[in-house]
Amino acid sequence: MPFEATIASFARALADPLRPAPTATRRRDGRPVERRFAVYRNNVAVALIGALEARYPVVRRLVGDEFFRAMAGAFVAAEKPRSPALMLYGDGFPAFVAGFPPASAIPFLADVAQLENAWVEAYHAAEADPLGLDALAAIAPDGLEALRFRPHPAARLLRFSHPAASIWSASQGEGEPRTPEVWSAEEALVARPDADVSVRVLPAGGFAFAAALFAGASLGEAAALAAADGFDPGAHLVGLIEAGAFQSLISKETQR
Repeated sequence: MPFEATIASFARALADPLRPAPTATRRRDGRPVERRFAVYRNNVAVALIGALEARYPVVRRLVGDEFFRAMAGAFVAAEKPRSPALMLYGDGFPAFVAGFPPASAIPFLADVAQLENAWVEAYHAAEADPLGLDALAAIAPDGLEALRFRPHPAARLLRFSHPAASIWSASQGEGEPRTPEVWSAEEALVARPDADVSVRVLPAGGFAFAAALFAGASLGEAAALAAADGFDPGAHLVGLIEAGAFQSLISKETQR
């Protein structure tokens, strides 16, 4: 059997516990390796479930170890790693949770998983010095509306149907998680300007404003898109910069 076919057969057998060990997989004396292969298959599943436990600790805490491992096991059976780096495994878990029937009684669970996934992505994102407020001081007032910004590689904007950021925040540390005082949809910014990842709930209009800037709109254009009662684009821009949402200003030469 060609080497590529052998590897493919080995991978399929690892993914399906009902499959026998590949015929090309034998002991040195030529005997089958069913028991050894079963142990190896189990170790692979345990390692992948462990990677999900590390990536989604709040989801695990919210549903308990037994439920989480069962749900993670179903995900592992459905989706195999696409990279040899184990830390990259599990980015499809939030979508899986959203469609996992036993989790339907916890409608906010997929949102929390989405936030935890964004946290991990931000943590492993490329290094870049964040834009500082001093960069704005060098801009003449009549040039502010035309400013455009380059997002920081670690910045992530998220929109939830539930108070996922508040649930996530309340689940940090010891003790029972607190139920959010206000149960409503939330929008959040996940960023990592330095060594620590932060999660910031955005005010009304904040998501539209930040999303427009992330997409390349000018400051004036973004402010118009985010028109909302009481929304202050200047104050929110300062908040985004302080949170590390941007890497740099985009010069007029770059825009051409």
